[in-house]
Amino acid sequence: MKHVVALSTLYPNPVNPRFGTFVARSLEALARRGDWRVTVISPIGLPPLALGRYRPLAELPSISQECGITVFRPHFTLIPRIGARRNAAAIARAALPLIERIHAETTIDVLDAQFFFPDGPAAAEIAEAMALPLSIKARGSDISFWGDYDFARKQMLIAARKATGLLAVSCDLAKQMIAMDMDETKIAVHYTGLDRDRFRPLEHTQLRAQLSRELGFDLPDNVPLLACVGALIERKGQGIAIAALRDIPGARLILIGKGEDEARLRSLAETEGVADRVYFAGSIDHDLMPLILSAADVMVLPTVSEGLANAWVEALACGTPVVTSDVGGARELIANDVAGRLVARDPHAVAKGINAVLNSPPSREAVAAMTEQFSWDANAATLAAHYEKLLAIGR
Repeated sequence: MKHVVALSTLYPNPVNPRFGTFVARSLEALARRGDWRVTVISPIGLPPLALGRYRPLAELPSISQECGITVFRPHFTLIPRIGARRNAAAIARAALPLIERIHAETTIDVLDAQFFFPDGPAAAEIAEAMALPLSIKARGSDISFWGDYDFARKQMLIAARKATGLLAVSCDLAKQMIAMDMDETKIAVHYTGLDRDRFRPLEHTQLRAQLSRELGFDLPDNVPLLACVGALIERKGQGIAIAALRDIPGARLILIGKGEDEARLRSLAETEGVADRVYFAGSIDHDLMPLILSAADVMVLPTVSEGLANAWVEALACGTPVVTSDVGGARELIANDVAGRLVARDPHAVAKGINAVLNSPPSREAVAAMTEQFSWDANAATLAAHYEKLLAIGR
């Protein structure tokens, strides 16, 4: 059995169980195949004094067994808000001795970084020190956000040159990587996966009533229901979705996610006079997500940038059209009016797109059919083939 060690700062843990779940699902699917042993290094950044929200992270177990994968969580020193330029080096220092020990016990065939920054530069330093084949994956904001910072861009380009192969979650993101001067011949597209048993149209007459009881939020059957899935940060555009409610009579909006923008969004809902129509669900149990998406008429996400959002795929799989910005890989999914609408990032345009879907709703079966190519098994098969290619290059 070949052995991959995946370095991922984006990985779920008991403190943040919804953080990076798509990374975990992909690697778990790979481990289930039986031809690759998977070990995860998920570095935990802590300030010199781990107080407040950092204390629970400091108390996480340093090693655990999760769904057939051994997960290590070494600590590295983090300077909140101002220390981003040194995070990759700090991660490499913390992880290298651990990875060397793992390699001595069970030979590592491939080192994999699951996010381009800071994971990619950290993994590149480790791979160079250990002479290991290296894969680095780009997921969206690592390129579109961090790529605008000179220090991060420089670190990522150096890492890309050292890497044996690169992955992108959409064709659009691959083009962005090429535009940054990454080697096109190294880049392959690796679409996300999907739990097809969980995310499918769930149609029964009491679905909204059940959700009303679960959430404690009034969801009448005769008004539009909108869902917005994403961290509550300004660039995801929840504020635009809230303001759009003025032009969608009676509509309810469920915001799924948590983040630093919540207080501002709550204040905005009050100012816009729609506070009674907006529900802040926070981080929800994963079993509840398909229920909300299946009950919703539209999933709305007026985001600044994405690679290829898992939320888009999961909503479509539940038969729910998506109204989102024309960014990242959106056109690779929202290719026609059955799948939804691509709109400008302003409340009027978002409301117009939502109302267009509400006035001519496609069948849920037709919407769900747009995601037939997505599964975690297909994702794992592509990933395994990518690693095999890296090994062939190294021979």
